[in-house]
Amino acid sequence: MQSLKDRYPDRVTLVDGDINNKQDVVDAAKGCDMIFSAVVDHDDASNNRPTKNIIAAAEANKISRVIETSLLGIYDEVPGKFGKWNRDFCFGGNLEGISPVNADQLLEDSGLDYTTLRLPWLNNRPEVKYSITHRHDTYVGVSGSRQSMDDVVLKIVADPTFGSRDSLGIADPLSL
Repeated sequence: MQSLKDRYPDRVTLVDGDINNKQDVVDAAKGCDMIFSAVVDHDDASNNRPTKNIIAAAEANKISRVIETSLLGIYDEVPGKFGKWNRDFCFGGNLEGISPVNADQLLEDSGLDYTTLRLPWLNNRPEVKYSITHRHDTYVGVSGSRQSMDDVVLKIVADPTFGSRDSLGIADPLSL
């Protein structure tokens, strides 16, 4: 993070805070045009403090655009044996009441212009190559490069209408 601050001193501000502390998040968002949370909300399902705090920060600072990361499988949209393994491994086999699922619903209900990014299992391949699925689509793929995830985020920053009020599943396209 410091290297970004050093490279873009007028555009990057580092904040020492706790995403579970509402006032820290509200203060960190002051003067921002957009909120990007690169943290999957794994807070207790009845709390969802990170997402609730992000929504509160957006509202308090009159920020309408929010991007939040999550996991593939929050809609049980990953097919086959991999989908079952992913559901068991990431969600204990049951999606009901799970924090990432609730976080996505909180964003949808907030009235904010949000995008949930459903990330695959990440790899370090030096490539930008991915397919995108939407909320009601079957998830395609199982992994994706970190560079591909960066590319999607930068597309949203460059064009805030991209992925607006949607949940995007991102993964390497399957080769047949």
